[in-house]
Amino acid sequence: MLELKVNGKPHSFDADPGTPLLWVLRDHLGLTGTKFGCGIAACGACTVHVNGAPVRSCSVPIASLQGALITTIEGLAPQGAPHAVQAAWVAQQVPQCGYCQSGMIMAVSALLARNPNPTDDEIEAQITNICRCGTYERVRRAIRSLSRGAEVSHG
Repeated sequence: MLELKVNGKPHSFDADPGTPLLWVLRDHLGLTGTKFGCGIAACGACTVHVNGAPVRSCSVPIASLQGALITTIEGLAPQGAPHAVQAAWVAQQVPQCGYCQSGMIMAVSALLARNPNPTDDEIEAQITNICRCGTYERVRRAIRSLSRGAEVSHG
């Protein structure tokens, strides 16, 4: 029996220890906000936080996560109001198709938690998620709106 703490709640389940975290989140826990993109940790659609750090869940076996604190897009803003990054995404009209957005938001929220005022070079180096719609300039504007401490609309 494996135990994981996801979005602040303990979960026990029977699964192969080599199962990637992504499939445990989606198939065992029903948390489908984390997306499957490439399966080789290249695109970032599956990004979640493990102990606050962004991790591509498609390539992390659950056996390596005993005792870790895992946060998915569903747990990013547990009080119900949007997380500041989610609000900035809306204000800057970042999403187009939206498929990559949960992973991108998780990567950006981890970056801003570590570095609240990243430079453009730091953003480029740290946010390597792929957006097939090409919303990178909107993503950068959303990050800059937060890193300048600008007021973010929640509408």
